[in-house]
Amino acid sequence: MATVVRRAVEWGLTHRRWKPLHVIGIDEVSRAKGQRYLTLVYDLARGQLVWVGENRDARFLWLKNPWNLKDPERARLSAICQTNQPIVRASYLKEAFQLFWTYRSAWWAQRHLTWWLRWAARSRLERFVTFARMIRGHLDGILAWTTVRLSNGALEGMNNKVRIVSHRAYGFRKTETYITAIWHGCGALPLPPS
Repeated sequence: MATVVRRAVEWGLTHRRWKPLHVIGIDEVSRAKGQRYLTLVYDLARGQLVWVGENRDARFLWLKNPWNLKDPERARLSAICQTNQPIVRASYLKEAFQLFWTYRSAWWAQRHLTWWLRWAARSRLERFVTFARMIRGHLDGILAWTTVRLSNGALEGMNNKVRIVSHRAYGFRKTETYITAIWHGCGALPLPPS
């Protein structure tokens, strides 16, 4: 990918203006064959990309719901839990966060999320601390879920744009290049002055 595109994306990310998020969507797209994914966070109200991250392939078991695990996966997960306490904390945090989506009362949802945010902030797990900080910054919009309850149809439409970026270049060898192309094609970033 041309250096000029990478620099334009870097400039755009640095100079973009944050607008209040009211409805977010989180989804994944395959980066390559196998279990290699990028996680995408969208502003669904504006149809705009907010964040892209990689490396889901390292903790794939943790991303599955416990009731979807097969017996061999359950055994692997149990073995990992016995030897890796930070992963156990991360798993509990993930499971507890998912409960938020079941609340229909904004009051109970806020109470649960406030408790979860305190727990995540004290977890000593860098990614959860960062995620909690991001959630705290957009709490009003996230709590709107209890009344809005949108489907993931909008996510699929935006992910199609991401797939077009991938097909246009027939795949990318480096994840960084793919992420840059996604930002360039889908991020609605400001352009640097000419």
